[in-house]
Amino acid sequence: METLQLLGAALGLATLAGINLYLTVFVTGLAIQQHWITLSAQYQGLAILGEPAIVIVAGILYFIEFLADKVPGLDSAWDAVHTAIRPIGGAFLTLRALGTPDPVFDVIVALLGGGVTLTAHSAKAGTRLLVNASPEPFSNIALSTAEDIGVLGGLWLIKNYPATSFVVFTCLLATILYWLPRLFRIARTKFWLLWKKVSAGAESPATDLPAELPADAAMQLAALNVTGARPRWAVPCLTGPSKVLPSHARGHLVALEGDQGVFFVGRCGWGKVAQRLEVAGWQVARQSRFLAEEVVLFGRGPKERHVFVFERPRASVAASVQRALEAQLTAPKAAPAPLAEAAV
Repeated sequence: METLQLLGAALGLATLAGINLYLTVFVTGLAIQQHWITLSAQYQGLAILGEPAIVIVAGILYFIEFLADKVPGLDSAWDAVHTAIRPIGGAFLTLRALGTPDPVFDVIVALLGGGVTLTAHSAKAGTRLLVNASPEPFSNIALSTAEDIGVLGGLWLIKNYPATSFVVFTCLLATILYWLPRLFRIARTKFWLLWKKVSAGAESPATDLPAELPADAAMQLAALNVTGARPRWAVPCLTGPSKVLPSHARGHLVALEGDQGVFFVGRCGWGKVAQRLEVAGWQVARQSRFLAEEVVLFGRGPKERHVFVFERPRASVAASVQRALEAQLTAPKAAPAPLAEAAV
């Protein structure tokens, strides 16, 4: 049980350091200095956090982070700077919590503790980047406040139920690791859209939609294009919510001559995506977002929709795609050729 309690304290401190290192050090150090908690022999390595200089510095840095975390954009910049700082702090806290005398074991513990902190930090930074896609500041304030409350709750759990905290933080880390790849893809997409919006110059209105495809995309399309029809147009885009296509895939939306369906060919992560979408009878709409323009195809059911995302500087391209799809979806189907009469 004593070993489980040590592991719970070490794992908990490393995880909380990834969310808010300075608050973790400040509250723990202040509690030790003011004798709100009495460290047992197994936790004497943490006594150094109660030194007045450490408490003061951690308090000042937490105050700065408290303000920075409430400002959209500034919070992500702060997280970027702390990508190296928080794992180092988490490794230090893990070492002090376990108090291992073996140098070899110290290195292993530091690497594991830093890795846990980096995992929690990545989840926090990615979530913040998603929230920053919204121009209003209230979601940042709410999320920052929730993080601080979560850190305080985690420290309370470590103090009162260290063995239970091991189970809780293990489940939390497993959940983060499960969702982290998807969160990374979403954050990468948002960052890319933000960069395109900030770095773009004046938008030039789109004329005709292009019909050329890169070689790899053309090969993917050829596997689906059983009739050998030529592309009417092919535009690069990202995928949004869809029951058929994976979200945040990068590729091309393609329309073929004589085909009322549309095709998407591209990549998502390490895999390829190639799909024909049967959208005859569907409707099309365009939505303007803070970072992007979305062209939405939706059918009769509430979940029957495909979303295609374009950068804000390419809003005219999205408008052209919308018009092209409207014309395609409302065009009457070609009548089948009449059968030749049999010779008498």
